[in-house]
This record gives sequence, structure tokens and C-alpha cells, in this order.
Amino acid sequence: MEIRPSDQLNQRNASFDNRLRPTRFADFTGQQKVRDRLMLAVEAALQRKESLDHVLLFGPPGLGKTTLAFILGEAMGVHVKTTSGPVIDKPGDLAGLLTSLEPGDIVFIDEIHRMQRTVEEYLYSAMEDFVIDIMIDQGPNARSVRLELPHFTLVGATTRSGLISAPLRSRFGLINRLDYYALDDLTRIVIRSAEKLAVGIDDDGAREIASRARGTPRIANNLLRRVRDYAQVRADNHITRTVANEALSLLEIDPRGLDEMDIRILETILHKFSGGPVGLGTLSVSVGEEPDTLEEVYEPFLIQEGYLERTPKGRVATPLCYTRFGLVSPSRQNELNFDA
Repeated sequence: MEIRPSDQLNQRNASFDNRLRPTRFADFTGQQKVRDRLMLAVEAALQRKESLDHVLLFGPPGLGKTTLAFILGEAMGVHVKTTSGPVIDKPGDLAGLLTSLEPGDIVFIDEIHRMQRTVEEYLYSAMEDFVIDIMIDQGPNARSVRLELPHFTLVGATTRSGLISAPLRSRFGLINRLDYYALDDLTRIVIRSAEKLAVGIDDDGAREIASRARGTPRIANNLLRRVRDYAQVRADNHITRTVANEALSLLEIDPRGLDEMDIRILETILHKFSGGPVGLGTLSVSVGEEPDTLEEVYEPFLIQEGYLERTPKGRVATPLCYTRFGLVSPSRQNELNFDA
């Protein structure tokens, strides 16, 4: 079977992530409240010799939802079987997955909000009563077969919790939101990852990388990967603040963490649409990116940092955005004209 270059790239990226992924709560940095709640739930379940309650993890991409699922499996001493919402097309796919479990196992479903509604309904009885009813044949010969399931834990992960139906959401006993990471936590993550990658780094170098990682460990590790290449070729395999700054400047990632696409989005709104408002669809066509990607990947950071605002009429550049690009915002311009 032919392996496409994109598949090879995804495999290499997955391998890279797995090398850096912590396997124990003790090694997991950040998300203190979420970690404490999960540790307590694990300890209680182990004392009762029961399976862990179902867990829902939601938040922006790259904050550790998959990592926490595997840490839960390690802490409980059970297997973790992974899949994603779009992959489960038919109830039979779900039945095959659930019936292959051993008692206490964890099923991790990524992007659970994208699961088909017809499949999702079969999850209700599986999560609550640990049974699943499958219809066999059609028409007059149709009959329902009930399959008993071992007690298992469903860990669902989503970047858009609002799209999860109320019946499914209510069946999760532990619901946790993951937030963007503080700079100090990201710095510790970069230092730990650098040790695993066998590259020298000082605190200032790690902090420089962390400051441009948009509060996201996955981005921090990806930036470290690129800075490592630069340090290996041009800096004797040691990362300082200067080395990190030179490498990240080469990648066109500015000191505030804005990358090439972020800048393109903001400049498009400022120059092509006079600061907005501009609709998501129009903005998507203008920058050549899918609307979902803009909404889920780029906009949360731009909004959090105060560069962009969502309004009923569309996206609008904020005064801070004007300042960032050396422009005068309309409100400030009106003040200047009034003073004049």
C-alpha cells in the first residue's frame, strides 16, 4: 500500500508528540484544578475498586486533553482505546469498539461533538446501563439484540462543547474545561521537552519560546522543535534567548506570539475592510483559510489577546490591533480631529 507524504508527516508529528507526552499526573504541568479533580476521582475509584466515572474534557486545541486521557489510563492501570467522533459512522462501529473492552478500560473519543446523532443515541444506554441494543435485519424480520458491556469509562474530548447535545453531556460525571497555560507553566514544559530531546537550553531561552506559544503546550513543543533545528545547525545545539529569538524571527513569529496567518487576518481586516465589521465567510475567502479553522484555531487567541472582536455584524479590529500595526483607530482619530 502506498503511503502518502502527508501520512508520513502525520506519523512523524504523532511520534514527536508521544516522545514529549507525560504519562503520569506528577509529570503533567499546569491545569492544576483539573488535575486535582481527576486525581481525586482516580483515588476514590481505586479505593472502591470501581471503574472511573465518565469524563468530558473541553477547551481549545493543544492543551492536553489526549494526554490526560492516557494519564487516566495509566493511573487506573487499564487500557486506553482511542477513536474520534467522525470515524464512528454506524452503530455497528460503536458496538464493535465497546464489546472488545475489558472491565475498567477507557474509551477516548476525540472531537466527540462531531459524532453522528444516530450513533450518539446508542451511547446513552452504554454509558448509563452498560448495555447496547443493536437492530438486526430490516422490515418484518428486524429484531433488537441487547449486548452486555463491561463497565468502562468514556473520556470525551471536544473543542466545541456547545455542540454537544444535552442528553450526552448530562451523562458525564466529570466535566472539566482546560484553559490556556500561564507563561511559567509553559516555560517548565519547554525545559522538560528540551531535556527529552537532548538539546541544551537555559531559562531565558525557554521563556522566549514559551512567550510566543499562545498559551498552548502543543505550539510550544512545535516551536521548540524548530528552534532545536536552528540551534543544532548554528548554535552548537544550545538554546539561549538570542538563539530562540533569531530562530523564531526566521519563522515569522513575533514577540507577542502572532504568526504569519494571524498577521494576515488582522491586516486583511484593517486594510481591506477598514477595520470591519467583516463576516466570517468573507474573511475566510480573503485569507484563503477554512471558516472552521479561523473560528477554532486563530480567532480564540486573537480575541483573548484583545486584537479582534466578534460582533453580530462580523469581526472588528480593536484599538489595540490598530496600535500593533502603527495605525490610529477610528475612535482615536475622531478624538484627534475634535481636539484640533
